[in-house]
Amino acid sequence: MTKESAMAKAPKDLDDAGVLAYLKANPDFFNAHPDALPGAQQGKGVVDFQQVLLEKLKNDKSHAQRVQKELIENVRANMNNQSRIQTAVLVVLEAESFEEFIETVTQDLPVLLDVDTVNLIIESTSKEIPFINQAGIRFARAGTVKKWLSTGDALLQNNINGHEELFGPGAGLVKSHALVWLEISQNTPAGIIAFGSRDPEAFQPNQAVDQIGFLAQVVERCFRIWLDVQA
Repeated sequence: MTKESAMAKAPKDLDDAGVLAYLKANPDFFNAHPDALPGAQQGKGVVDFQQVLLEKLKNDKSHAQRVQKELIENVRANMNNQSRIQTAVLVVLEAESFEEFIETVTQDLPVLLDVDTVNLIIESTSKEIPFINQAGIRFARAGTVKKWLSTGDALLQNNINGHEELFGPGAGLVKSHALVWLEISQNTPAGIIAFGSRDPEAFQPNQAVDQIGFLAQVVERCFRIWLDVQA
């Protein structure tokens, strides 16, 4: 009688406890079935379980270190971004005139936020709006905001070609962008604040928008103050 036939028959359905109980009841199982041992399928023969365990521990440690490194890098990046946003908010609030406010948003924020361009896009049925006639503001056709932000208050896209409708002459530089809806007032046209970067991965769809969303809310409120309008 072979060792295989001498072994107790295993039930058809086994859970972990059942497998362990079966192996304890059949200590010669791996002698009869060496191909069931780890590594046997690769032609390595019988493997030292201690060595297998050590390799597993090494792999687990390497994986844990990679995860830890990624978490640390993400935390540092978030802290850096938060610091940039806070500085940007303070600079926007320090503007002493409407003209300086617009200049700060469109010229100073790109430097502070480490992006290539920041644009303010305001919808208009004509070529200009009487109470907003400042360099740095781009005027767009009615419906532009819904065209870009029909599914929400913000849109982040990577690996794109910049659109002149949003970024004007600087569109050629833009390879990723973040667009945030500006709700200045019920009595003023809809708008967008658009952040563009030449880095195709600077803005990605899975990124959180809470920080740039907060900055957009500050810009909205500054618009209301300088234009003396209610929300």
